Amino acid sequence: MTLLRIATRGSRLALAQSRWVAVRIEAALGVATELVAVRTSGDRLQDVSLAEVGGKGLFVKELEDALLAGRAELAVHSAKDLPARLPDGLVLAAFPERADPRDALVSGGRVRALAALPRGARVGTGSARRAALLRAQRPDLQVAALRGNVTTRLDRLDAGRAGDGALQAVILACAGLDRLGLAERIDERVDAGVLLPAVGQGVLAIEARAGEPLAEDLAALTHADTARAIAAERAFLARLQGDCNVPLAAFAEAVGPARLRLRGLVARPDGRRVVRGEAEGADPAALGDEVAEKLLAQGAREILAALRAGAAP
Repeated sequence: MTLLRIATRGSRLALAQSRWVAVRIEAALGVATELVAVRTSGDRLQDVSLAEVGGKGLFVKELEDALLAGRAELAVHSAKDLPARLPDGLVLAAFPERADPRDALVSGGRVRALAALPRGARVGTGSARRAALLRAQRPDLQVAALRGNVTTRLDRLDAGRAGDGALQAVILACAGLDRLGLAERIDERVDAGVLLPAVGQGVLAIEARAGEPLAEDLAALTHADTARAIAAERAFLARLQGDCNVPLAAFAEAVGPARLRLRGLVARPDGRRVVRGEAEGADPAALGDEVAEKLLAQGAREILAALRAGAAP
């Protein structure tokens, strides 16, 4: 094969990430690449909550359809957008080295830390996880729903200098800002102990058709520690059957040559209860299951059941 077509979302960030992957594929495999921009349902439905229309999987489905239909040979995703289950016939073939997994406070220079935001400050986020943890950490803040790509969210912050709807800060992913060359916009890289990252945050996932030689060839791009961490985080996600309606988080990191530490949590949307757990182990899948079971035993089961029933947990 002399040309690999890479399915990607058409946002500025997605294209930057896919170009980054394309350069590494060309160097590792010695083949030319071409980006195939696909507009996903998640990109089209900017005026509604993701939780109302199917979750973050809407950023993935059309890219996977392009793979299954043969319009592309691989797809590049932000790993945090991937549902716990993949369609039949597809496989996650590679995970390059993780970028900064932390959340970023962007305030336009108003403050330099989340703790320094004034009481009643209005903070924008499109993430159920971030919203719940902000409310848990700072119940005095006003958390505002915010959709759109990175540039749109920054523009909303920059435009609102006064008025009831003005934002004093937004919470975004450090990795996305770094990849766009916007690291200078970050006022604080928030410690993971304060805002535990989403499953897969900071990681790019390369998806391909199962059973094809390309899927094996792409493994050359995998960073071993990143792949092990993602395996633990995604096992946690799968055990809890999590989606974007659920404020949950999981972050794994190496603590030795063959051991991982996994921290996880499930929260009520209002932040009034956050169930946390952690463990260490050598088997990523077993570790993800272990931390998930700890949370279920401590009250996450009731929170999840209430969320799925549409009731207040």
